[in-house]
Amino acid sequence: MTQVQGPEAAAEPVPDGERGCQAAAIAETVGAVLAHTADAAAPHNPANAAEIRAITDAMVRLFVGAPLRSDGQLTVKSLAEEAGLRRNKLTHKHTGLKDLFYALAKAQQAPPQPFTDKEREASDKQKKDLTRVRAERDSLRAKTQQMARVIHVLEVENHQLRQSAGTDGVVRVMPSRN
Repeated sequence: MTQVQGPEAAAEPVPDGERGCQAAAIAETVGAVLAHTADAAAPHNPANAAEIRAITDAMVRLFVGAPLRSDGQLTVKSLAEEAGLRRNKLTHKHTGLKDLFYALAKAQQAPPQPFTDKEREASDKQKKDLTRVRAERDSLRAKTQQMARVIHVLEVENHQLRQSAGTDGVVRVMPSRN
């Protein structure tokens, strides 16, 4: 059985491999207690306790990184595959085990590290570059729309010139718009 450590032990960073072992030990302990409780509550229905054991054994295998039947990801789908059960057993019947699995999986992830000054400067530079590039894009978009309008007007004028020329081939000057 795993011993509970004091609050001073929680301040030390835990290596990733040890986190998986701790999560596996917690899952194993909780599963044993739940299976024993299920056996005591309904001795005529051993399937419930067997499902609990299968789920907790699958949790242990996933947390230590030794999956037998699944892809090894820390998801409910992989947990159900690893346990050899349908997913709805976890999402509807054994919701407490599902919640425990999610909590332990979340604890597996290392806490985010604060940004260094160098990373913060790089991020600020990227934000400024992004702002500059967006402004340039917007300017080019406006110029493109303006050019499209000019081209449309020239096409209309060209069409009118061709119609006014008629079949005789003489080009007539259009009146100015001023």
